[in-house]
Amino acid sequence: MGAVCVFASANDALPERLRDAAEATGAGLARLGHTLVYGGSSRGLMGAAARGAVAAGGRVVGVMPRHLVGRERVAADIAEMHLVDTLAERKQLMADLSDLFLVLPGGVGTLDEALEMITWYDVGLSRKQTLFVDVDGFWRDFVAMMAGLRARGVLRPDVDAAWAVVPDVPAALDAVATRLAPRAA
Repeated sequence: MGAVCVFASANDALPERLRDAAEATGAGLARLGHTLVYGGSSRGLMGAAARGAVAAGGRVVGVMPRHLVGRERVAADIAEMHLVDTLAERKQLMADLSDLFLVLPGGVGTLDEALEMITWYDVGLSRKQTLFVDVDGFWRDFVAMMAGLRARGVLRPDVDAAWAVVPDVPAALDAVATRLAPRAA
C-alpha cells in the first residue's frame, strides 16, 4: 500500500476531540494498510496519530530534526525514526517517503509543511495532493484566506488541484482510500 504523511500540532494542550481525531486518523490509516509518516513527536496531535496507528497494527515512520529531540520527545514505539539536521531536510524526507499529505489542526509549523507541499505541486516539483482535515471547522479561516488570494489573482488557477479540504476524519480516510487505491496491473 502507500504512505501518508500527517502534518499536525505537537501541542499537548489541545482539546481532547482534536486528539481523538488524530488518533482515529492514525488508526484508520493503519486499517487501510498505509504507512503513517509524520514528524516523529510523541506529543500533541502528532503523538496521538502515531499511537493510533501503532495500536491498530500500522507501520509508523518518524522524521525529526535533531534540535527538536528534547523539546518534542521522540516517539519510542514506532517502526522507524529518521533524525535529520534541519526542518528543510525533515520536509524533504517526509515528502520523499509519502504519497499523499493529510493536514490535521496545527500552528505555524503545520502550515509551513502544508504550504510547502502545495507550493511544490504548484511549481511542478511534486504531484502529491495535500488534504486539510477540517476537524471542528479548524481550517475555515485558511480556506477563506486561499479564496481571497484566488479572488485577488495571486494564485494560479491550477493550484486548486494541489489541495482540498475534507470535513472530518471519515471523509479524509475515504479520500485516502480513493486516491491511493491499488492500481490494476
